[in-house]
Amino acid sequence: MTAIKRHILFLILIATGCAWTLPANAQLQDERHNFAIGVNGGINLSSVSFQPSIKQTNLMGPEFGVTARYVSEKYFKMICGIQGELNFSQRGWKEVIEDGTGDTYYRKMNYLEVPLLAHIAFGKDKGNGVRFVLNLGPQVGFLISEKEFKSDPWNPSQRPQGTNEQYDKPAERKFDYGIIGGGGLEVRTGIGNFIAEARYYYGLSDFYNNTKKDYFGRSGHSYIGVRITYLFDLRK
Repeated sequence: MTAIKRHILFLILIATGCAWTLPANAQLQDERHNFAIGVNGGINLSSVSFQPSIKQTNLMGPEFGVTARYVSEKYFKMICGIQGELNFSQRGWKEVIEDGTGDTYYRKMNYLEVPLLAHIAFGKDKGNGVRFVLNLGPQVGFLISEKEFKSDPWNPSQRPQGTNEQYDKPAERKFDYGIIGGGGLEVRTGIGNFIAEARYYYGLSDFYNNTKKDYFGRSGHSYIGVRITYLFDLRK
């Protein structure tokens, strides 16, 4: 992991800790009991961090699921709460092959994901209006299926530097975990709440074994996601 990525993760962890502990340690300024549920859907632009590296471009895949959110208080101008989700998420990678063979390769990996997020919002507190929202926290996932897509003809033996260990090699670790965060706008209306949001996920785990005797020292997911969420208030 590069120094820049370590610094980014450190800042994310600090921000997550602050978001969770501030409401607990501060005196409640204005208590809330807002509970909302709904659905979400969008797309991921995913890639995999390999070591040794593999040249790639982003792979596009769907993401959708259900969302539950509980807002507990307003502290100064911050609306604070927690948000949990259960999502289907398609990730993977698409290789850029430049050996003159014309080969193409990509792999789709389907996960069930569970993010548990600190939720912070700024803007319209009650009634209809617009809020700016931030969601940040840990995420775990479980690989439920994967599939390779290869061109025909297929000539992996001609790859430079022999980087072809990933072909026909299924994931060896199905459990995945990492950090996810993002922001967007929420429009609150009389028929429900609509949120447009962008997120970034950085995986801290590897799906291939990474001991000294294994070929890959790193095989971690990352993706940028854009989504639309609809939430309906069960309790205001």
